[in-house]
Amino acid sequence: MKILVVNAGSSSLKYQLFDMTDESVIAKGICERIGVTGHIHGKTSDGRSYEYDVDLPNHTIAFKEVQKILTEGDCKVIDSMSEISAVGHRIVQGGALFDKSVLVTDEVIAGIESLQDLAPLHNPAHLQGIRACIDVLGKDVPQVTVFDNCFHLTMPPEAYTFAIPYEYYEKYKIRRYGFHGTSHRYVSARYAELTGKSLEGLKLITCHLGNGSSITAIKDGKVIDTSMGLTPLDGFMMGTRSGNLDPSVVTFLAEKEGISPNEMSNLLNKKSGVLGISGKYSDDRDLTAACARGEEKAILARDMQFYQIRKYIGSYVAALDGVDAIVFTGGIGENAMHLRKNVCENLNYLGIKINNEVNDKLWHGDEGRISLPESKVDVYVIPTNEELVIARDTKQIVDAL
Repeated sequence: MKILVVNAGSSSLKYQLFDMTDESVIAKGICERIGVTGHIHGKTSDGRSYEYDVDLPNHTIAFKEVQKILTEGDCKVIDSMSEISAVGHRIVQGGALFDKSVLVTDEVIAGIESLQDLAPLHNPAHLQGIRACIDVLGKDVPQVTVFDNCFHLTMPPEAYTFAIPYEYYEKYKIRRYGFHGTSHRYVSARYAELTGKSLEGLKLITCHLGNGSSITAIKDGKVIDTSMGLTPLDGFMMGTRSGNLDPSVVTFLAEKEGISPNEMSNLLNKKSGVLGISGKYSDDRDLTAACARGEEKAILARDMQFYQIRKYIGSYVAALDGVDAIVFTGGIGENAMHLRKNVCENLNYLGIKINNEVNDKLWHGDEGRISLPESKVDVYVIPTNEELVIARDTKQIVDAL
């Protein structure tokens, strides 16, 4: 069975084609700058690669370009799209409507559409991806939606309820939902697999660190708390997102600067975080280089980020009443050796001891333990694989049809 996994963003469409007989990736790529100009790049499992500019006015045209890449030319991997048995989609926000991965129907599309206010930067783009696949493949090819927040739905009420009048939860379902759930789900299961342990009885803290970041506390394989909230804006500071702050900052700025709700959302989501403090940088690689040059605001942004990550880990140790392992994943978690070292060396009270030599070698897709044998807490680097989780869920649902 061949399954295509699609992750549509507002101006992008990522894809991976899986052969589920051995869960291998046949080809993968990304269409970027959709609706602006258009650029595509990717590669096949046997080393062929492509990169070119092309006009991509919308997601349907982008998906048609993916069809050409997969079935025609030098990077062809299948004879026709009929070889694809199903399509799996990543959906950021399923709200309270969806508690598991589901087959796409008209009702499911309407449900995702109704949740756009909770994920205005994501859900509309995901819908474009679903509709693009329907336009190109037709309705006979089954499609499955895998929701980022579903893994977090095991949180107890004391963790997901906000301390505002309860009527707003009843009326609007305002609560902590959490995100990156597919990633946290994968790396927690992968840790258990690597160590030969059962998730039952384990206390884990998984750190998905990238331009968007979240930390999750997992007990017995179930989430008990996570840093992102109603939207992906909550938690600690990220590339361009503020993370949590005193709500009065919002009202104070709105009054002083005459900022509208939409402008405030743009300020906190796209102009804050590491970018807002440094004034220049949102990418961790650029920030690291600036710190090496001695730029004071870059150093402050980095120190704030490290401090907030440690603080969240510490709070989740309290929530879990201990911790067996900490796992780093995501673009920064997998590649920023200096961040892992700083965070762990400032958690001495947990008895963590890091093997700096191993830590410095684990990046660019490597996985393994970076803590010493005598460390009281395991510390692992595990590259995430959200696409594989989506492919597995899609296969399971399609097999049951």
